Amino acid sequence: MSESVVETPDAEGARAPAEPRPVADAGDGKGGLGKKIGLGLIVLVAVGAAWFFLSGADVESTDDAFVDGRSFIISPLVPGQVVSLDVADNQFVTKGQQLLRIDPRQYENDRALAAAVLESAKAQLGAQGYGLEVAKKNFPALLAQAQAQLAAAEAVAAKAQADYSRQSSLSRQATSQQEVDAARAALKQAEAQVAAAKAQVAQATPVPERIGETEKVVGQLQGAVDQAQARLKQADLNLSWTAVRAPQDGWITRRNVELGNYVAPGQQLLALVGTERWIVANFKEGQLRRMKPGQKVKIEVDAHPQLHLEGHVDSIQQGTGSKFTAFPPENATGNFVKVVQRVPVKIVIDSGLDPNAPLPLGLSVVPRVSLK
Repeated sequence: MSESVVETPDAEGARAPAEPRPVADAGDGKGGLGKKIGLGLIVLVAVGAAWFFLSGADVESTDDAFVDGRSFIISPLVPGQVVSLDVADNQFVTKGQQLLRIDPRQYENDRALAAAVLESAKAQLGAQGYGLEVAKKNFPALLAQAQAQLAAAEAVAAKAQADYSRQSSLSRQATSQQEVDAARAALKQAEAQVAAAKAQVAQATPVPERIGETEKVVGQLQGAVDQAQARLKQADLNLSWTAVRAPQDGWITRRNVELGNYVAPGQQLLALVGTERWIVANFKEGQLRRMKPGQKVKIEVDAHPQLHLEGHVDSIQQGTGSKFTAFPPENATGNFVKVVQRVPVKIVIDSGLDPNAPLPLGLSVVPRVSLK
């Protein structure tokens, strides 16, 4: 604003200076507007900074995070030549689906042989089992028969003894030497028969032992049958293992076997990546003060910006990442330099996954944990 002077004539006709009055400056309107805009920008920046500070105070994030999941190494359990290869790289397979086939002919022969041995062992066991039942009846009967024969022999011997005693006591006029000799011979024969009968009784007496011996033979044959059954089961297993199948749903990766290769147990043929996914976020130790399981997490995926994943903190590893390395640091030796440690945090994905946007293991993500 500037002032202008306007002269007015006085009573004597002379011009007298009039009071100054303000005149608007041409640039004053633009200057005031600029000040207002500047002040508004300052207020907006302050509000934005306050909002950013307040909102960030309840959120922890890190870019040291990646997608993790379960993977399995597929190896054969029996050796042989691959005669059928039924999967390709990165193919999705379901649990129980055949991945490849090992030549089964040798294992089919082994199974047939094991089945034949089992049938033979069962036949021998059946025959011996029948023999055991017969022995349980025959051995007691043989003992009873031997005892009866002994009793009969003893009766004959007693009569022979009486005859001999009678002949011996008679006078020579009442008997002859021939009759005495005959009575003596009959007695000796009867005594021999008694001795033979006693021997038969002694032979037939250990009935439980003889039956037990037969039972032991049956037990041995039963063991042979059990062994044959075990061999048959093993042959069945070996034959079933010639078909290598998927242990669960997943994607085929790192296939390093071809049709016609000879494979052996323990050899790594391919890897299977399962369908389960979670996030491993390596937070700095200072970010864990308020973090705990159950807190909500928003997850950004670098490879799929359109995905809006949500999850929750599942668990916090009880050890820093450096503690589980092949050569963990030993702070008690040498000069100590404090290094900020990172702790792996497992985050389970609750929602937002898209089957058309798969998450390969190792993809980089940015999790934001709400600490409220």
